[in-house]
Amino acid sequence: MSHTTPRPEAGQRQSGLGRIIIAVYGVFALSSTARAAYQIATKFEEAPLAYSLSALAALVYILATLALASHKPGSWRLSLVALLIELGGVLVIGALSYALPGQFSHPTVWSHFGQGYGYVPLVLPIVGLWWIFRHRP
Repeated sequence: MSHTTPRPEAGQRQSGLGRIIIAVYGVFALSSTARAAYQIATKFEEAPLAYSLSALAALVYILATLALASHKPGSWRLSLVALLIELGGVLVIGALSYALPGQFSHPTVWSHFGQGYGYVPLVLPIVGLWWIFRHRP
């Protein structure tokens, strides 16, 4: 006799651990937006690539937060896209920040795989992807 655990309902994506994931994304959306805005407003000419990447990260975190929190049709797919972009960004920028340190002398959220943020930017999209696949509509 095999016993399988029932799959969680798709609507439960925003409850329990999902709420914590959404909250962490919200904090990253706010903090990365504030950081990017300050960097761009005060010292953009020092590191235009790094500060543009910070702004991109902020947009991705905002998109992920809104998509994960939404109950609207299509929000699951939008969450998937946002989390994949984030994971790709942190992997590519993380690797490039080690391979081309001169180009990344000014840190971004994704530099060194999110080292400046306790590697949360690396772990968060993996946890988020696991969560949304457990709650696929």
